[in-house]
Amino acid sequence: MGSRGDLTDSQWERLRPLLPVSNGRCGRWRDHRQVIDGILYRTRTGVPWR
Repeated sequence: MGSRGDLTDSQWERLRPLLPVSNGRCGRWRDHRQVIDGILYRTRTGVPWR
C-alpha cells in the first residue's frame, strides 16, 4: 500500500485486469482505482459509508 494506505502502482496493475472496462458513460464509477482506494480507507478507519 502507498503512503496513505492506497494501492501501489504494482498492486493496481495486478488488480486492473479483473475489473470491468469502462464504456465512457458510467459517470461516477469511471475511476475504479479511486473507488477501491475509498473502500480500503473506509474498512481501515471504520468511518461510516455515506
